[in-house]
Formats: sequence, C-alpha cells, structure tokens
Amino acid sequence: MTERIDGHTILIGLMAYPIRHSMSPTMHNNAFAKLGLNYAYLAFEVTNETLPAAIQSIRTLDMRGSNISMPNKQKVIPLLDKLDPAAKMIGAVNTIVNDDGILTGYTTDGIGFMKSLDDEGLDIRGHKMTLAGAGGAGTAIAVQAALDGVSEMSIFNRHDESWENAKRNVALLNEKTNCKATLHELENRDDLKAEIADSFIYTDATGVGMKPLENETLVTDPSWFRKDLIVFDTVYAPRTTKLMQVAEQAGVAHIFNGLGMMLEQGAAAFKLWTGKEMPVDYIRDILFND
Repeated sequence: MTERIDGHTILIGLMAYPIRHSMSPTMHNNAFAKLGLNYAYLAFEVTNETLPAAIQSIRTLDMRGSNISMPNKQKVIPLLDKLDPAAKMIGAVNTIVNDDGILTGYTTDGIGFMKSLDDEGLDIRGHKMTLAGAGGAGTAIAVQAALDGVSEMSIFNRHDESWENAKRNVALLNEKTNCKATLHELENRDDLKAEIADSFIYTDATGVGMKPLENETLVTDPSWFRKDLIVFDTVYAPRTTKLMQVAEQAGVAHIFNGLGMMLEQGAAAFKLWTGKEMPVDYIRDILFND
C-alpha cells in the first residue's frame, strides 16, 4: 500500500457507523493494486449527524467518491446533486461518484445480492421470498429481486419509524413490477413462521446479527426452516451469524452470509469509479480465505 501512495493517489471512502469491521477496504485496495491503479480506499465512521460535513468533504478533497452504508443510505440523498434511476426508485444510495464536484448517487446492493446467488448456481426468479427489513439494503434487494423476476415477496418490518418505508416498498413493487408483495409486522411471530414455510428463500436484511446485536437472531427455532430452503443473511461480520447457526441446526443446504453480496456490489461500484472490471475471482480468494 505505501509503495502505491504518492502525490497523485485518488481517494475513495466508505462512510458508515459502525464500520471498522468492514472488508471493503481490503477488497478495493487489493483490486487497485492488482490492476496497478493509483487509488486508495479508506473507511470513515460517519453518523447521520456528521454526514453532511462528510459528504461536503468529497467535493472539498476532490475524492473520486465513496461507499455509503448504514445508517446513512437514505439520509444521504438530499445531500447529493443527482440520482441514478435505480437509486431514485429504491430511495437509497450505497455508492457516490464525484464528477468535477457533481455528486451522483447509485445503488449496487440489489445487484450484488442477485449476482451472489447466481454465482452459487441458485436462481430465485419465479419463486417466493420472505424478506426481513426495509432499510437501504432491504429496499435495494426487494426492488432488484422483483425486477429480476422474483414472483412473490413477503416483507417483514418492525412497526417503528421505518414502517412507512416498508409500506412504500410494497406499494412500489406492486405498482412497478410483476412481483406480488405483501407487508407484515415483524413482531407477529406466527405470521413470520408461516411465510418462511411457504418461501423458496428467506433473507434477513436487518442489522440483527451484526455488532452490537451479534448474539441475536430474528429466527431462533430451527424447526422454522426446511432443508431445501435458502437462508441468506446480509451480515458478514461475524462470518457465521446466529441466524446461520440456527439454519445449520436445521440442516439447511444453502446458507449464506453477506460476503458474496458485498463482493458483487463492490465490483459494480468499482466499475463506476474506475471504468474497469474488478478482478472478482482474485478478490474472492482473498476475502473468503481471510
């Protein structure tokens, strides 16, 4: 890294809180080095309160851009100049590109989710998904999955300040896609159990399972899972979440954390910043064998 940094190095950031667990710096810096690109990628702990100043710093420091993660994916939108059509539809941003002071927001999370399943030879198109969470990642997953052909989706969310966003997501899917979407209260355990039982894939796009909730899971009973169900947890630190442990106890054949999704969404962001394809196989070996 030190051999590559000089007076011409271009900075790219990652703004989220908490973020010190992130594998994104490892992914992008190794990709830059592999391709001989003079970029550096750093993680910055940025909260909703410090976000406006952090976004302005992209312009001030002439950074090429930044990734955005929880809890900033929706809060960042008013601070940007333009939105990619997908980000506008989803209402969340995870990638910013700076073109001469003009900041454009994109979303690559949904693309990463679908591509990570394709990489494993799993096709959820034409099937039903139960999805927990309607935040930035959950919204991106819901929209991209619906656009790509998931036929039915049961979205669960807590009846809190994010409930209105969950309602918006369901309305959006029903109006703009061919996916039949329904909204459910996450507090209704019997309903969650029934919908999972009727699904091809269960996806948890909440922060449950990640620090400081690493010892928690929305599903605690292995009997809720069939062996032929796909269980996908968007959390990747820890590598084996509590949800994944419950799925393992149930003998589920296809269990995933968010590492593959993180890799593929990162590859999409990498191309937006550099115009080049990330060496995905090379980076996969680094991330998955870490």
